[in-house]
Amino acid sequence: MKCPRCDSEKVRIMTKSPVGDAWEIYVCDHCCYSWRSTENIQISEIFKLNDEKIANMGIIPPIPPLKK
Repeated sequence: MKCPRCDSEKVRIMTKSPVGDAWEIYVCDHCCYSWRSTENIQISEIFKLNDEKIANMGIIPPIPPLKK
């Protein structure tokens, strides 16, 4: 299976539906994109990622600790 956003093959199952085999959630270990098996994924070319775009992405700041 390939990631619909970056075309990487580093995709794994994150979780499965609690009842039967209704759906699975996949996550790409390369670009961190996630999707459900029941979705019809159609990503526009302007939102596709490649190694260069991933390397130049900003870092998400950590959530500060809660005040007591």
